Amino acid sequence: KEKYCKYSTYLATQAREPLPYYEHKEIGYNYRMSNILAGIGRGQMKVIDDRVRARRNNFKFYQEHLNSSNLLFLDEPEGFFSNRWLSCIVAKSFEHREDIRLALEKENIESRPFWKPMHLQPIFRCYPSYVNGVSEQLFKKGLCLPSGSNLDNEDKNRIVNIILNTLNK
Repeated sequence: KEKYCKYSTYLATQAREPLPYYEHKEIGYNYRMSNILAGIGRGQMKVIDDRVRARRNNFKFYQEHLNSSNLLFLDEPEGFFSNRWLSCIVAKSFEHREDIRLALEKENIESRPFWKPMHLQPIFRCYPSYVNGVSEQLFKKGLCLPSGSNLDNEDKNRIVNIILNTLNK
């Protein structure tokens, strides 16, 4: 157990060798956490069930109110329990996704496209990639909706109405 703890600490502190200069034989990470952040994290664990319930309710609300609008939602696989930390939709085209995103932005509501695939990131362009087009399509059509645990029904109704009005134009 102690061996794994030491190795985890080594990786979490950038896998730096114990030398007076920076040398790395492995890829490391910068996962150090202050005592204050650890305390906050422990406090958050006391309300994690409430947060997950709120996020799942957000997803359910969006799905129920937008399901008939040609937007796709990721189903929860049988036997799994998603925390639904982020509620996302897939529009039928890039143009529809952008119409929705811009309409929300105009009302000062933040939404974001899905993450850009790694092979399209400038830093990784020179490396080989093994793709089939799915990640590119999701990036073009996918949108992350407001998903905060503090959203109330008024907020969610406002978001849904903006989306529906945009799609019905």
